Amino acid sequence: MNKLAVVRVRGSVNVREEVKDTLRMLNLSRPNYCTVVENSSSFRGMLEKVKEMVTWGPIEPEVLEKLLLKKGEFKGGEKVTEDKIKELTSYNSLEGLANAVVEGDFALNQIEDLKKVFRLHPPKKGYNSTHRSVKHGGALGNRGEEINSLILRML
Repeated sequence: MNKLAVVRVRGSVNVREEVKDTLRMLNLSRPNYCTVVENSSSFRGMLEKVKEMVTWGPIEPEVLEKLLLKKGEFKGGEKVTEDKIKELTSYNSLEGLANAVVEGDFALNQIEDLKKVFRLHPPKKGYNSTHRSVKHGGALGNRGEEINSLILRML
């Protein structure tokens, strides 16, 4: 999978300036915001820098499709619909678009006026601990495939 979903877990109180800058570059200005980035060495380096603030993992096409349909927005507040996707891209469905994005054949920033960030609800049943890594029973850092279940709990 070529794309990673990144969800900001913690707020911005007592955060170093370089971490704030990296979060800004990832378009994660508030907690519970989600963005989809490439699985490249430069983005992995950025994620390592902000690992005490975010959680991430490879996103599945089905989850990306639901994310676009429920939380995708265009500038001006208009929601993402199948018709709008057909009009703005060469794909006939959200499913085809989501598959192409995850495989790396298409980038979400190629869709004109689509917001780069998804504003999610806090997860049902909550995060585990927002101060510990996933390895130690918390919510921070690389959680692998578990990111998909977290995003579904946040829709």
